[in-house]
Amino acid sequence: MSGVAVAATGLVVSVGVLTKSTPVDGAAAAQSASAQTEQTTARGLTQDELTEREQQASRSSDDRRPEADRGKARTLSNAASGRAVTKTQDLSVSDPKTLARALMPQYGMSPSEFDCLDNVWSQESGWNVHADNPSSSAYGIPQALPGSKMASAGPNWADDAETQIRWGLGYIKDRYGSACAAWSYKQGAGWY
Repeated sequence: MSGVAVAATGLVVSVGVLTKSTPVDGAAAAQSASAQTEQTTARGLTQDELTEREQQASRSSDDRRPEADRGKARTLSNAASGRAVTKTQDLSVSDPKTLARALMPQYGMSPSEFDCLDNVWSQESGWNVHADNPSSSAYGIPQALPGSKMASAGPNWADDAETQIRWGLGYIKDRYGSACAAWSYKQGAGWY
């Protein structure tokens, strides 16, 4: 970059000299040329050597991607022989409590609020997907009243824990803002 800066400075000075109608003092011109030479050779390199170095260091003039790609491929192939482990879990077959804990952040609730949610739904349904209250027609894990309200979360609401939990978390978020606020209300009112 310093070679480019020196060249640009020289060009600006030259253009300035050529466009001015006043004569340039010979001593001043010599001093300017001397300063340019000192800048160019400050590292002991000529302008040509600086330009060559700049081109060698430039990423645009020397594309190193193929070499880097080969290096990455070697690294990845070596890693493949090690114990790289990835894990996925199908939450739809999980314990409803594990599923609820995993889904809470999607509804703006911290997993640290799980104890509050657990208290609410343990008292409401015992986390039973088929819990049915014959006196009120409340149904499922969140005891939706009526149970058919959960159809807004999915057509399989009557038998699917994930659908019921999603509906229940949405209900709690919309009505109370948090699982702990729902638990607090339930403690006073006996329902939520």
